[in-house]
Amino acid sequence: MASVKVLTVNPGSTSTKIAVFVDEQNIFQKNIKHSVEELAPFAKVADQFEFRRDMILQVLTEEAKMDIKDFDYIVGRGGLIKPVASGIYEVNEALKHDLQIGVQGEHASNLGGLIASDLARLNGKAKAYIADPVVVDELDDVARITGHPAFERVSIFHALNQKAIARTYAKEHGLKYEDLNLIVVHLGGGISVGAHRQGRVVDVDNCLDGNGPFSPERSGSLPSGALVDACFSGKYTKAQLKKMICGQGGYVAYLGTNDAYVVELRVKDGDEKAALIEQAMIYQVSKEVGAQATVLKGKVDAILITGGIARGKAFVDDIKERVSFIAPVFVYPGEDEMKALAMNAYMLHRGEIEAKVYA
Repeated sequence: MASVKVLTVNPGSTSTKIAVFVDEQNIFQKNIKHSVEELAPFAKVADQFEFRRDMILQVLTEEAKMDIKDFDYIVGRGGLIKPVASGIYEVNEALKHDLQIGVQGEHASNLGGLIASDLARLNGKAKAYIADPVVVDELDDVARITGHPAFERVSIFHALNQKAIARTYAKEHGLKYEDLNLIVVHLGGGISVGAHRQGRVVDVDNCLDGNGPFSPERSGSLPSGALVDACFSGKYTKAQLKKMICGQGGYVAYLGTNDAYVVELRVKDGDEKAALIEQAMIYQVSKEVGAQATVLKGKVDAILITGGIARGKAFVDDIKERVSFIAPVFVYPGEDEMKALAMNAYMLHRGEIEAKVYA
């Protein structure tokens, strides 16, 4: 049988990651970095489309020694589209429209589906897809209620990595993801803790600008009254307050860095403030795990910890100490979004899942 070749595309704010997979093996990966000067001429993220596409084609030709026509599937990182169920979506006109206008906001990940679609056009035979964007929404209705009808909880989390790790755990143990109750903890620049009930994330904290544990650069849940007072204090602009919530919260606000490893080193050197803030994050993450255990009514098959901070053994061990009474804890350090995107393409190819239609 002929090899199945997959190209994955993951645009970030200052880089575009691409990876080439042949029969599920990653044979080439490149993080194409974009300087501030290179991106300066573009007024909107969507305007960077051709610039980034052309760089991808150049790298494929000159470094990977591959032609765009070689691929069977092209999968881009999903962006801030309308809320969708988990899965892989063929890029259609409705999806492209919502990526271009940024229906839920402007972010570099919106370029993933747009670039994939155009690369598929140049390919001539491959189709373009996105998979498990951050706006995957499988919340139970009861989880949407906030306490006032003017506000509703929104599902924004690390869906791609959470789903991939959950499926990896299931496969390793000879089980089906759809038969399991799992709590998945993603520890990165943002922190999301999801309750996975038989293949659906029925509750999860909005790790972008909503609730849950604070993280290296996000504030998580804040006291509502104090936040309202800050909004009307005259000390801050709306933009400054937004940054306090997402970008300049958490470790950045308390310790002046968003690097968890730097904080870990400061703790080892006897920095008492760093130790307190690190323990506070561990405390809040563990508390969120406990909360999600109640969502699953205590019937939890496993707790899975993933993301970049999961490389810190002491950090993870402290979480284990607090939550291992709930269920066995398994650690999957780091995150491999490129593999997760490719995984969806290969599941589609094998007929294990079907492509969904975005409307």
